[in-house]
Amino acid sequence: MKPLFLASQPGLDFLNTTFAVLPTSTTAELIGDGAAFLGWLVEAELLDRPTASRLRRRAGGDTLDEVAAEARAFRHWARDWIARWREHPGGAYGPELRRLNELLQRGSCYREIVAASGHWTAREHPRIEAPRELIALVAWQVARIFTDEAPELVKRCAGTGCVLWFVDRTKAHRRLFCSPTACGNRAKVAAFRERQREPR
Repeated sequence: MKPLFLASQPGLDFLNTTFAVLPTSTTAELIGDGAAFLGWLVEAELLDRPTASRLRRRAGGDTLDEVAAEARAFRHWARDWIARWREHPGGAYGPELRRLNELLQRGSCYREIVAASGHWTAREHPRIEAPRELIALVAWQVARIFTDEAPELVKRCAGTGCVLWFVDRTKAHRRLFCSPTACGNRAKVAAFRERQREPR
């Protein structure tokens, strides 16, 4: 199944790697094994293809599958924490911060200055040498939810049965649905049918 990139924030796109397929409510899992996790990281532009290919060659399938399993467990944990943070943004969250920082310590990066269109830009590039370091890529994107986003704009889709997350970057901050053509359209159809059933 094709990855969903509709959250406007990579950490939330990571949370959205499992979701209910509507209207059947079957569960889709986009990082079910190590190969799928590598593929998702490349699609999300968090990992370059040469590094993914090198890791795939050097690490056994079992090792990559273990990393994917850790990523799924982290995703579940992060989703729960984000839901609590939205309700109580002033919480201390000491144990959560410690766990997140432990994962971040696995990663390293190098920095460079790039000249583009008459401007100087500073960039950070991850340096991934071993499969277990991959979790730091998604941990950093989850960390940026807490540091860069307003909790009231981090939302779950209002569509019935939908569990997808997004950052509401609309001007009026009234976005309700993960997608206007999916859950938004289903809500409009349901509202229309309800109006049709009302006595005249």
